[in-house]
Amino acid sequence: MNRLIGEAVQVQYGDRVIIKNMDIEIPDKKITSVIGPNGCGKSTLIKALSRLHPVSSGKITLDGKNIHDIPSKEIARKIAVLPQSPVVSDGLTAGELVSYGRYPYQKGMGSLSKEDKKIISWAMTVTGIEDFKYRTINDLSGGQKQRVWIAMALAQKTDIIFLDEPTTFLDISHQLEILELVTELNRLHGVTVVMVLHDINQAVRFSDYIATMKDGELVATGKVDDILNKALLHDVFKIDAVLSTDEVTGKPFILNYQLAERQYISSSKVSELNDYE
Repeated sequence: MNRLIGEAVQVQYGDRVIIKNMDIEIPDKKITSVIGPNGCGKSTLIKALSRLHPVSSGKITLDGKNIHDIPSKEIARKIAVLPQSPVVSDGLTAGELVSYGRYPYQKGMGSLSKEDKKIISWAMTVTGIEDFKYRTINDLSGGQKQRVWIAMALAQKTDIIFLDEPTTFLDISHQLEILELVTELNRLHGVTVVMVLHDINQAVRFSDYIATMKDGELVATGKVDDILNKALLHDVFKIDAVLSTDEVTGKPFILNYQLAERQYISSSKVSELNDYE
């Protein structure tokens, strides 16, 4: 059991409060997606829960221990993080990047053990990237790169993986490829997954739970069937939505939508803007 819990969590950048007095618990061995408008604090929440950013008040505990009191290597054996748009050094191969996932288990400058190599091979096989083990990262497609990063996270052999917008900049087929891989990792290997997604339909389809944020606060959290409704979409995303039910998954999805409140520029403002032409 890996209980990751945030209690009265507040996170700041300087004097600016991003996360406001939030209570949250991540369901064990489930997929949780964090959704909400741009700038509401989704990525900051991921950073706080994974110890990449300190909390200014409150606490985050993993199995009852404050995560900031747990040694870094121990945290790295429990939590893996795939940030937005990760970058690597030129010339680094896929196999080399995946091997970095074994760093938390190495002592000093020790070389990879037989067990390390076995796990690296497993991670690359599970993610389907063994065929380009010796290809450089910069020569891979967006979907292939994401698979390599996920393989590195898997090589850490953690119980929890955080993915911050893992489908950004990918075409629809590669988005589905990554999300189906994430689902497989959860269902077959029991990995707890927490990911930030912009596409609400994808979040609902590929998640067990949804955490919805607005202005740095958690406004709704629970099973997807209980969370996605017209009232929430209107309040959080300012849209009037038409909902339907997916015949395959049985989950709700957004069939169509429009802005709930359209902002118009006044005729006087248009005239003022035309003066600058």
